[in-house]
Amino acid sequence: MNKPLRIALTKGRLEKDTVGLFEKIGYDCTAVREKGRKLILPITDGNMEAVLAKANDVITYVEHGVCDIGVVGKDTIMEMQGKYFELSDLGFGKCQFALATKKGDKFFGGYDVKKIASKYPNVARSFFESKGMDVEIVKIEGSVELAPLLELADGIVDIVETGTTLKENGLEVIEFIAPISARLIVNTVSMKLRQQEIEKLISQIEANI
Repeated sequence: MNKPLRIALTKGRLEKDTVGLFEKIGYDCTAVREKGRKLILPITDGNMEAVLAKANDVITYVEHGVCDIGVVGKDTIMEMQGKYFELSDLGFGKCQFALATKKGDKFFGGYDVKKIASKYPNVARSFFESKGMDVEIVKIEGSVELAPLLELADGIVDIVETGTTLKENGLEVIEFIAPISARLIVNTVSMKLRQQEIEKLISQIEANI
């Protein structure tokens, strides 16, 4: 029997949603549900094992071939880019990349260089480049909504699900940038060497989403 197909899952909500999907297909994910502190767990009767990781690391593991497959948000894919195949939109983890400012701000007026705060500097940069706008980007790790309130930035580029956090902090979306959802990515070499197994799994996934 081949060594197990290794699947890197983004910890948290995407991990739970993926486990739900695998269970719907008929895989036994008990070990993943009862993981304790373990980070590599068998998905029994599927000859697979799940590796639980942060989103950025899922991409790194798949790109370097230590995991064959990964489940990661389109936001991380857009920010990190890299060499792998993006094969399926899993349809969960849906939200949007958006540009938001303080309510009532005239963001697109004037000639001064705007400051943008974001956890996703590459996404922000390419969005404004596509508009031909020169901006200064400040990378923030925590609550990006603070940046306009503290007058560190004129606007933010962030993920918006319901928009409640923005509203509560006096911010509003002025433009949606791109839709986001969970995606299935595959290592380029694994796709050649384990094509049948991977294609079987993908067709099972696509039949259940």
